[in-house]
Amino acid sequence: MIAGSPILVLGSKGQLARALACRGAVEAHPIVCRGRPVADIADAPALQRLFAELAPLAVVNAAAFTAVDAAEANAATAYAVNAEGPEHVGRLCRERQIPLIQISTDYVFDGAGRTPYRESDAVAPLCVYGASKAAGEDAIRRTCPQHLILRTAWLYGMEGRNFLTSMIRLGTEREELSIVDDQRGSPTWTEDAAAAIITILRSILAGNPPAPWGTYHLTGGGETTWFGFAREIFGLRTAAGHRVPRLKAITAAEHAAPARRPTYSVLDNGKIGTALGIRLRPWQKSLAQCMGRSQCRPSAEKVA
Repeated sequence: MIAGSPILVLGSKGQLARALACRGAVEAHPIVCRGRPVADIADAPALQRLFAELAPLAVVNAAAFTAVDAAEANAATAYAVNAEGPEHVGRLCRERQIPLIQISTDYVFDGAGRTPYRESDAVAPLCVYGASKAAGEDAIRRTCPQHLILRTAWLYGMEGRNFLTSMIRLGTEREELSIVDDQRGSPTWTEDAAAAIITILRSILAGNPPAPWGTYHLTGGGETTWFGFAREIFGLRTAAGHRVPRLKAITAAEHAAPARRPTYSVLDNGKIGTALGIRLRPWQKSLAQCMGRSQCRPSAEKVA
């Protein structure tokens, strides 16, 4: 049994959960991260036991099936984790009258637009991953009145599997990298996203819940393509004295991934700025800071 009333973060192996674990606590309330096999959100009885054991004060659900291409061949698993799992979490939060922050994605949109998507825009996912996450959003809205759905995008950090760490690894192995240059989005540093979530949790704990509860967008400022993102990464690597590969711009069609991605998934962050006072920095500044320092590593006691 953990002393006090913790903040429970689900999805401990994910990069956002690890960034939250680095924070340690919100005021006097420890951040406790749990993931499979201890906390499988697709396992309702296991979740019920976990909630009974920890008696959390608030929950952040960062657990997800995020392998976008693998989801195409594993739709049942993707829906079990990304749709049914949030429904289990939402019901438990409603029963205990505790607030829930659900992490979602830009992939709920089809990318047909050419101006940043607002929270009120209709979703139209192109792939199983996006569809399962959209279903998870709907499940939260049905089951848990005190919820915030935070849609983010292109998460990266210096740990875990993400575009940044993949580029650094591949850049040491290959002379040339082919990078998609016709999909636009907003790179978001996990540390920035975690800081915003901590700000929201502090407001909730202080008795000043967001008005209204609902859906918000939370991404790094500005936009780019995957090629532009890679070019910025290797520009910083060059400045730090590393050998870098040649970059070749290609189309998504040439890349031929199993899952269709939105060609334009930039999110409008105006609502969260107005309602909660949260505005993330331009993505280039965050990337430079991220690559310029070492990430903290959560202790084993905080993550399971």
